[in-house]
Amino acid sequence: MRLDAAIDAAGAGPAGGDVGLRERKRRATRRSIQIAALRLIAENGLDQMTVDDISREAGVSPRTFFNYFPSKEASLTGDVPILFSDEVAARFEDAGPDGDPLRDLVDIMTTQAAADGTLDPELHQLRRSVIHEYPQISAMRMDRIRSFELEIADSVTRRLRADAGKRGLDADDPALPERGRLTGVVMLSLARAAWIAWLEHPDDVSLPDQLQRSYEQLRSVVGGASAG
Repeated sequence: MRLDAAIDAAGAGPAGGDVGLRERKRRATRRSIQIAALRLIAENGLDQMTVDDISREAGVSPRTFFNYFPSKEASLTGDVPILFSDEVAARFEDAGPDGDPLRDLVDIMTTQAAADGTLDPELHQLRRSVIHEYPQISAMRMDRIRSFELEIADSVTRRLRADAGKRGLDADDPALPERGRLTGVVMLSLARAAWIAWLEHPDDVSLPDQLQRSYEQLRSVVGGASAG
């Protein structure tokens, strides 16, 4: 079962199509801030760059900047694979018990990538150069990814426990948190593999299609390992 409700909440309709004007503006503003920060740090360095500078370059107020990022460093680290809002998480956790949590997470990633017109290799490469030059930015990104992994793991665990209860099984089975953590790790690994493959041939395949391809490849790998 596909997670249609959570996909809708992620910012696109069931067909993965249009998003609302407010959401498009939010994404465009977020990207403008990140682009401005990346350009300014390349020109002036981190210490010389201020939030006021970034806001001016992005065409927003400092107050708007802080609505999106808590600091200038945070605007440089990049986003996690899923914008996992409370609404998306709630719908994801209530989508069982017949669905596959990993499949549903991939569908959310795919739909958000399809709805987001800001994905481009140039932005990614520019961020990579900044992360390489400033270890503190790399460390912040790793901390953010670890926190996100735990967030996904907790959400998957809550869903698994709810699914177990619906099936009349033990919702306190200690294996469920372990499965939740594993799902979070696998999801992030799949997202990274898809990004790498997409960046190698961005004109040949879209990121949403590559996410689906990577998921099918993962199924093939796991299936082959099981068969062996």
